[in-house]
Amino acid sequence: QVTLVESGGGSVQSGGSLRLSCAASGSTYSSYCMGWFRQAPGKEREGVAFINSDGRTTYADSVKGRFTISQDKANNMVYLQMMSLKPEDTAMYYCASGGYYSREVPDFPYWGQGTQVTVSS
Repeated sequence: QVTLVESGGGSVQSGGSLRLSCAASGSTYSSYCMGWFRQAPGKEREGVAFINSDGRTTYADSVKGRFTISQDKANNMVYLQMMSLKPEDTAMYYCASGGYYSREVPDFPYWGQGTQVTVSS
């Protein structure tokens, strides 16, 4: 069983930065992959960034070069550093654990409650 709690969301202007944090507990570090997803109103939840237990990372094309996912295993934390934010990045951001077979929502059984990110023009 894995418990995930996100924090760090907020409101910023276009071009600004935020760092999201995910505090993990339970068996989270036995997970194959940790990921950040986001969901905007009227849209399906989409994968943003993923990090394997060996440190390998994967990013959605829309955030490559702007977002960075990282882990602090000693403190059971996962981070998403977001730079050059755009209004289209506005969404609820979720931390998730799983992803052994794919990087899609159905293969992530454990989820946090989400943290809101709002980017204004």
